[in-house]
Amino acid sequence: MHHRAPAPSRRTLLTVTAAAAAAAVTGLSTPAHADQDDRLRRIIDRMSLEEKVGQLFVMRVYGHSATAPDQADIDANLKEIGVRTAAELVERYHVGGVIYFAWAHNTRDPQQIAELSNGIQQAALAQDTPVPVLISTDQEHGIVCRVGEPATLVPGAMALGAGGSHADARKAAQIAGTELAAVGIRQNYAPVADVNVNPANPVIGVRSFGSDPAAVAGLVAAQVKGYQRAGVAATSKHFPGHGDTAVDSHYGLPTITHTRAQWAELDAPPFESAIDAGIDSIMTAHIVVPALDPSEDPATLSRPILTGILREQLGYDGVVVTDSLGMEGVRTKYGDDRVPVLALKAGVDQLLNPPKLDVAWNAVLAAVRAGELTEARLDESILRILRLKAKLGLFRNAYTTRAGVERVVGTAAHLAQADRIAEATTTLLLNEDGFLPLSPASHGRVLVVGADPASPSGTTGPPTTTLATALGELGFTATALSTGITPTAARIEEAVAAAAGKDVVVVGTYNVTAASPQRTLVARLVATGVPVVTIAIRNPYDIARIAGQRATLASYSWTDVELRAAVRVLAGRARPRGRLPVPVQDADEPAKVLYPVGHGLSYS
Repeated sequence: MHHRAPAPSRRTLLTVTAAAAAAAVTGLSTPAHADQDDRLRRIIDRMSLEEKVGQLFVMRVYGHSATAPDQADIDANLKEIGVRTAAELVERYHVGGVIYFAWAHNTRDPQQIAELSNGIQQAALAQDTPVPVLISTDQEHGIVCRVGEPATLVPGAMALGAGGSHADARKAAQIAGTELAAVGIRQNYAPVADVNVNPANPVIGVRSFGSDPAAVAGLVAAQVKGYQRAGVAATSKHFPGHGDTAVDSHYGLPTITHTRAQWAELDAPPFESAIDAGIDSIMTAHIVVPALDPSEDPATLSRPILTGILREQLGYDGVVVTDSLGMEGVRTKYGDDRVPVLALKAGVDQLLNPPKLDVAWNAVLAAVRAGELTEARLDESILRILRLKAKLGLFRNAYTTRAGVERVVGTAAHLAQADRIAEATTTLLLNEDGFLPLSPASHGRVLVVGADPASPSGTTGPPTTTLATALGELGFTATALSTGITPTAARIEEAVAAAAGKDVVVVGTYNVTAASPQRTLVARLVATGVPVVTIAIRNPYDIARIAGQRATLASYSWTDVELRAAVRVLAGRARPRGRLPVPVQDADEPAKVLYPVGHGLSYS
């Protein structure tokens, strides 16, 4: 583990841009780099204690509008937060950030999102101490996406890992970031820096670039640069590394058993790479790592991990944001009133999405008044947050425009780039006797069956329909039959009957387990004698549980851009170029690797 000072390139950038922005808000015009922090501190000095506490929180809020949400969203806000609207949230709690979710009805369409963002900023700038809000979301792409079509959906992390191109990873982030910035979202909780060394990981999986720390580190840095070019703060997550866990921290508190040396070798490199690239924010993990902190507090609440390792050892001085404080992993050991106070004492700057904002907000306020937290400690975090807001130009102009949305979001150029990038990620894992590519002349009649999980973005799919439609556009006669993630015996028989007279059956598989009836579906279809091709639409590990198919592709996600690319490869319109970024182990003998990292077939 080597020690590192803060990246000077980041500091230089901050000096130039933040000072100019702060000068604009304070009316000062001294040289940009001379005393930017002094100007930002003057803003902090004007804040009441309540305003200071508010700056530390990033909160969800229901509704498509900052001032006139639907009644159901008003009711949800009153129940969960005690305010009616996003504007009231900002006015009452002075929150420094707002996080958007599709389920909170924040992300209906690009123009609506932009108007919501503008409404939130208007409320923020009407406060006694006007400070713009940092609006964030989880737009990882692939299987975690909050803003869907008509915005451009680019391939997710493991797909980009399969592509292996730093240029493509950077371009994907730049496209994603440019479109987020156009709708007023300026902090993205991506890229994932976790190294997925555990195939059983229930929460990371294809959200990771892969299992090789050096490869992940390179792709993380590339995406950080892409987001920076777009004027969006990237966030690497989940520190100190969530890649080797069999527990989902949304529902429990995972323990990572890596030694400190293993952590330094496996988990640390992508975060070090992100820091070198000038990462603007780093998100904590609700995981226990006894080798890094023997108290067994979750990393989010661990001073040895966040201050000792992240700040002091790795030299990081940017914003640290918690993962959602509503997740079970951070609530297991302490009450909701203690969690935000302990997080701040550990070294956190932004407190994300507490289950009860009034409880968390008042707990921080009370901790300052009681002397458990000093006001100077709050000021330290607020300064980091304001530096970031200044760097992003939010003090100069917090608003976005309808014309800006039209000019940027879902453009033909972006969509074409997404298709090109996706095409280089599809991985051909198995191709018996050169069965692929298919042609309409020899295998024109296609049955598409399989899993139809809900769209990762809320706007694409279902996968069987997307695959069948894409095949139809290439000259095949394709029929879709959704058999689901857990097909019933009756549905399996229906698929077997539908296979009669077909030239090939394409099966979309999804997270196949030892007991999954998807295995029975494939076996019964293979038994018909009609050739079967499988497409792993999420985890490439599915191939270890399935036998008898003539060919298998991995698409790493079931968004349309990745499924359409897989069909172009299937039909020979594109060559398979993806290479496995994780090993696929034998399902019964995990020590035996069936397909190593780097495996990927080509067409001769």
